[in-house]
Amino acid sequence: MNAPARGFTLLELLVALAVFAIMAIAAYSGLSNVLFTRAAVETENRRLAMTQLAFYRLAQDLEQVVQRGVRDEYGEAQPALRGNVQDSEALLFTRAGWDNPLGQPRATLQRVAYRLREGRLWRLYWTVLDRGGLAEPHEMMLLDRVRELRLRFLDQDNTWRNDWPPPADNSSDPARKPKPDQLPRAVEISLTLEDWGEITRLLLLPG
Repeated sequence: MNAPARGFTLLELLVALAVFAIMAIAAYSGLSNVLFTRAAVETENRRLAMTQLAFYRLAQDLEQVVQRGVRDEYGEAQPALRGNVQDSEALLFTRAGWDNPLGQPRATLQRVAYRLREGRLWRLYWTVLDRGGLAEPHEMMLLDRVRELRLRFLDQDNTWRNDWPPPADNSSDPARKPKPDQLPRAVEISLTLEDWGEITRLLLLPG
């Protein structure tokens, strides 16, 4: 005579449920870690893309810098390139190659500035060179979480300077006196980021 079918005891069911719960927790924890890692990688990739774009815009602008001074909103003459991190506009210059796909009645030159404000790096540009009146710039935020912006300029004597244009010296030689629209040979740009520390790029200027 066959023995009656034997079912699970209560203890066996409890053990099975406990094992299943442990496996479910382990699976959820593993999935959670994968999702967290994926989100962190995506965040870092976006950060990297923004940082690369910021330096790309800087390089693209400075590669097309031209010796064209302007007049500010007060009618005062301004050099072709001015750099001083203490100013509200740390780096200010005129560049060529401003695309005009709609054929608007404007110049192909553009006045561009970069500034650091409240931990953010901004790019500004004006639709006119000689501002006159109250011409307002267009602004675009390039990068956030920036602690510091530092600039250095390489002059024609291969001397690094923290400001541009360089101050006039006491030389009587006219050839050694700085010209208002003289450009540096190169610009060194250093950004200190909250998460990645200092990043430095050396950008050569045309001419």
